[in-house]
Amino acid sequence: MAEDNKQIDSIVVDGHDELTRREMIKLGGSAAIAVTLVGVDSAAQASQDKSPLFFTKHEFALVDELTELIIPADDHSPGARAALVAGYIDFRLSESFEENPRTLWRDGLKLIEQLSQEMHGKSFLESSEEQRIALLTRIAQNEMRPVKPEEMFFRELKSRTARAYYTSKIGIHTEMEYKGNTYLKEFAGYDAT
Repeated sequence: MAEDNKQIDSIVVDGHDELTRREMIKLGGSAAIAVTLVGVDSAAQASQDKSPLFFTKHEFALVDELTELIIPADDHSPGARAALVAGYIDFRLSESFEENPRTLWRDGLKLIEQLSQEMHGKSFLESSEEQRIALLTRIAQNEMRPVKPEEMFFRELKSRTARAYYTSKIGIHTEMEYKGNTYLKEFAGYDAT
């Protein structure tokens, strides 16, 4: 009976190594996470390298710049551009079955351009970095209770940017320094006294 349990709890590989049930579960979990991360990043990469799937090229460049302004590169980690956030958003919108998110993004990007013309007399991408930040600061004023359409768009833009960034390899591993489940070399125990 004990021999039967041992066969169930482990698998002999190539007649030499054994994988225990615990090791197989860990491998399966690691593979599932890797597939998820690779799937997200590869979809974003595909969208970033080719023509955009949903946005026009101008809209894509605008989204790329807006997301980089929200999560810029710093000394600790690369920003939204390196994490392919615009590509991920483009990919997700291209797959959306609902028209509302698509309309929100198209109208929101038009509002960004209109505001840029009103505030600085030029398109957003032609504006200086200080002018771009001034525009974002204006539409972010009521982030918690957005009323105006541009404020509602900012909330959507920031939310999608954060989601895309923190589900990318750069966001998870570089920015958050997530290492995954690791073994303890020694169990220190707990002093209950």
